[in-house]
Amino acid sequence: MESLPDRLDRDAPLFPISTAARLAGMHPQTLRTYDRLGLVVPTRTRGRGRRYSMRDVARLRLVQYLSQDEGINLNGVQRILELELRLDGLQKRVEELTAELRAAHSAPPGTRLFTASTNAVHLGTVVRTQKAIGR
Repeated sequence: MESLPDRLDRDAPLFPISTAARLAGMHPQTLRTYDRLGLVVPTRTRGRGRRYSMRDVARLRLVQYLSQDEGINLNGVQRILELELRLDGLQKRVEELTAELRAAHSAPPGTRLFTASTNAVHLGTVVRTQKAIGR
């Protein structure tokens, strides 16, 4: 017998529409509408059935809260969700840049640095100022 994993993948498409609707406290037709509008788009099986993840169910609950409790129309909810997704991406980028900056600050003085991104290649030498050395 296989043991359960220590941690469940929040993005694993586990739940059919009936189960996801029950978990979110909604009617399955509401989930279909949200899918059609692009608010919560589940994974599709080969037979085109919908499979929702735990993250999808949480998003369904958020959509319901924003629309019913906060009175935001579905276009407004969609904009909020888009902005949250963009914010998540920007936060990840800040974390990446912070890690690069820490690595540059911890390099010995005079170390050659090479970084590349999609639109530029940077070559340089680590230069320490008194402010950076005092940290």
